[in-house]
Amino acid sequence: MPGPLAGVKVIDLTAVLLGPFATQHLADMGADVIKVEPPEGDLLRASGAAMSRDKNMGPIYMAANRNKRSICLDLKKPAAVEVLKGMIRTADLFIHNSRPAAVERLGLGYEDLKKINPSIVYAYSLGYARRGPYGHKPAFDDLVQGVSGAASLQSRVDGLPPKFMPSLVADKTTGLHLCIAVLGALYHRKCTGEGQMIEVPMLETLASFWLTEHLFGATWTPPRGDMGYDRIINKYRHPFPTRDGYICALPYTDQHWITFFELAGRPDLAKEKRFIDRNERARHFSELYQVLASLLEHRSTVEWLEMFDKADIPAMPVHSMEQLLEDPHLNATGFFTEREHPSEGPIKTFASPLDFEKTKVEYRHHAPRLGGDGVEVLREAGLSDAEIDKLRSEKALIVP
Repeated sequence: MPGPLAGVKVIDLTAVLLGPFATQHLADMGADVIKVEPPEGDLLRASGAAMSRDKNMGPIYMAANRNKRSICLDLKKPAAVEVLKGMIRTADLFIHNSRPAAVERLGLGYEDLKKINPSIVYAYSLGYARRGPYGHKPAFDDLVQGVSGAASLQSRVDGLPPKFMPSLVADKTTGLHLCIAVLGALYHRKCTGEGQMIEVPMLETLASFWLTEHLFGATWTPPRGDMGYDRIINKYRHPFPTRDGYICALPYTDQHWITFFELAGRPDLAKEKRFIDRNERARHFSELYQVLASLLEHRSTVEWLEMFDKADIPAMPVHSMEQLLEDPHLNATGFFTEREHPSEGPIKTFASPLDFEKTKVEYRHHAPRLGGDGVEVLREAGLSDAEIDKLRSEKALIVP
């Protein structure tokens, strides 16, 4: 059976990672996502492309654009804009992650598009809510990690200067929120026939993401404590060394701790209220983590994992990125597959984490070549071959 969004048509002007990460989830769920790219293509195509045979097929681009089709239009040319508007007339969703003023100058603002498609869902993401004083500023992942407090969180742990998380966490987190918002608007449209505009700013998304646990003592007015969830920013919270590696161990309930102390040969510690009573434990995390570290270092990782599994105490090994590719669970569930790419040869791909019982999520086709589906898309939009040839001759449409 087709995915849950089969029949939904998406005109996708997003680029780099934030927007494509959102629209890939829509595409994985069966939506027909038509990726509209400028002549130079999505900038992410070039990232890591030195390793690629086709220099427009960089690894991050391929990871974030499967199940989409690509049309390459030069929107600086009025004819290309008119073609795009024609595609939007029959679309369910128009989505971009450019600064709104730039899109509006092309005649592609919400007020413009709802005149030709009153029920269109119009979604965009930008760095900062447009109505605020930052609203006009450009935004990239590093900038939003800084201003949202993310870069300073590690400083709360180790006292060192702020540092960026080694992931495009602002882009991907905001992309997920953008996808969620689109699904809500599509449901409303299905129920009422009404379209609407959606704005999902990066700063507000990341601020809400961190503050969920780190507002903490500032939840009350006046504050009843410091900001920052104390267990999470504790400097002793980290993977613990074992005799031959590292382990993530998290005895969580009172009974977990009692059992752990028995397994570790320290039943005396199970009598200390500061460790085995959850209310007291919250005031003694630093001591508790140090005790945990001192006990775990005397056995191997495998020994501890086997003991914890039998006792039903939460624990997992620490993997490198390379070890993740060999993880037995991920391989048993079919998360990784090897596929033959038309230009790149054998490639490793990974599955969507979404698993629907009836409307299955499928890897239908590779991330598209730049403009590789343009002729097909325009024929579906009702253009004749002569009209398509004219657009090509005017360089409003670029095909490979």
